[in-house]
Amino acid sequence: MSSFSLPQINDNPDGGWGPSSSNLPSQFKFKDIPYAPYSKSDKLGRFADWNDLSGDSRPTNLGLSSTQARGGGPGGRRRDGQPAFGSGTASAFAYFHAEDESSFSVVDSKAGATRRGGPMSRGRTPGRGGAGYNRGGGAQRGGRGGPFGGRGGGGQRGGRRGWRDWEKNGRTRESSVAISPDWAMLEEVEFHRLAKLRLEVDEPEDLETYGRVYPYEKSYDRITTRTEKPLQLLDRIKYNPTTSDDPVIQEMASRDTATIYTTDVILSVLMTAPRSVYPWDIVVVREGNKLFFDKRDGGPFDTVTVNENAADPPQDATAVNPNNPNEKIAVPETPSINSATSLSLEATYINQNFSFQAVIENPPPPAVDFSKPNPFYGPDETEPLASCGYRYRVFDLGVTEDEDVRICVRTEVDAYMPGQDPRQGRGLVTIRALNEFDPRAPGAGGAPDWRTKLDSQRGAVVATEMKNNSCKLAKWTVQSVLAGADHLKIGWISRVNPRDNTRHVVLSTTSTRPADFAAQLNVSLANGWGIVRTVADMCMKQPEGKYVLVKDPNKPVLRLYAVPANAFTAEEEDEEAFDGEDGEA
Repeated sequence: MSSFSLPQINDNPDGGWGPSSSNLPSQFKFKDIPYAPYSKSDKLGRFADWNDLSGDSRPTNLGLSSTQARGGGPGGRRRDGQPAFGSGTASAFAYFHAEDESSFSVVDSKAGATRRGGPMSRGRTPGRGGAGYNRGGGAQRGGRGGPFGGRGGGGQRGGRRGWRDWEKNGRTRESSVAISPDWAMLEEVEFHRLAKLRLEVDEPEDLETYGRVYPYEKSYDRITTRTEKPLQLLDRIKYNPTTSDDPVIQEMASRDTATIYTTDVILSVLMTAPRSVYPWDIVVVREGNKLFFDKRDGGPFDTVTVNENAADPPQDATAVNPNNPNEKIAVPETPSINSATSLSLEATYINQNFSFQAVIENPPPPAVDFSKPNPFYGPDETEPLASCGYRYRVFDLGVTEDEDVRICVRTEVDAYMPGQDPRQGRGLVTIRALNEFDPRAPGAGGAPDWRTKLDSQRGAVVATEMKNNSCKLAKWTVQSVLAGADHLKIGWISRVNPRDNTRHVVLSTTSTRPADFAAQLNVSLANGWGIVRTVADMCMKQPEGKYVLVKDPNKPVLRLYAVPANAFTAEEEDEEAFDGEDGEA
């Protein structure tokens, strides 16, 4: 019977699996090759992989897959998703081709033609926007029928770049006011600094109420796209004078009611400044220890913007200056109905007439008069007044209890809800309107067709408008909160024909509470009050005089300029006209 002897066992003093390099016998053939760890998931690849033609078509040996032999692929994974055998090992087992291929050349050196697709494959090739029939980019958001009604482009807005898109990015806007070289720039503040400010403000104090308000017509809340109503043209008078021209504010300033005086229209622009894209300016007058925030006649505060925050907002037509080819000038001809200026005038017209139309002027229920009549309606006026109530309110902007910094604001409301008492500050309503011009026109911002989507996909339509008109909606919300309104009514008004900007219809009306809508828009009133207090402190550091706060037309920057005392007045205009006549003579 043969005997059995145990083989020699080499212990690994370093721990772990496998033999120790120090205990390997000298005759061991693979002594200089490091140990390769393995796992149960390792699989043996092909000896020669002739199927993988994605790159190097040479066969790979030594039991390694072609991807591993070339070192390609993250983690050494094959096409089937499984890890290649020994993908985490050292390169000692990899195959390297050491032959010189510098003398090798391809017989056919002609570059292959790039396939651009046939007549039915527009936008289907990878180079022109990925798969599908969309004209947009590769990662689509659902095409034209997607959740937000976009025309494509998820990874990049708009997908494939359109005709002369390179010019759109290079367009520059003009400032809202001509900055004279004699003006001295005093301060400059970036928007990202304004976005970090916060100031908590308590409930305001009501001083006086003026005007008359009519009840809101509740039937407009039940309008649908199938029961649309035409927008009527009503002749009504509605006053919105600047701060210095308000006799009530002048009287309050004489009694030292507050430190700062302004209106809700001007204050809302300042409180939502970080959202603004278009240029604007505020005239600041310091008299003693008082500040007056004014607007200029014919300035940007008298009109309503359209799609200001869209990725490609509406543009005014421009032409190349013949004296300077690199400079573009505005076209003096009649602008298009879808230009920025035309849309702004159209939106202003729609907002005024919708607020006039959405109230009940004939009782019942009757109109309600505030404590005092309209302070701007003269005895010689013959046209009827629009439904409007003015509430003069004072907010305390003091940081400490001992600090006396108060701001007096003239706020406006447009109607009241029937059954409520507006004289007690209950049921007050502000009325605004969004307008649709042409979903296919440049500057539409990917807005869906309201007539087909407003009833069935209202959330998508609202989300698109909140994106394209973020600044405008934020200003309306702030104005409603400042006025203490309980309801904000927003009408959805579209053209009867996309090519006609004179006839419109009311498709629907949305009712919301201003505080809730501010939360949806991510509007922070504390941040807005912080901006107001910062600007006020910046102006109070300057001596008495006139200043102008200008939003840069192309950068998110605010600048404060010192201007002459007669700037932006009728006297200055007369002097300029007189100088022009002398020059001609």
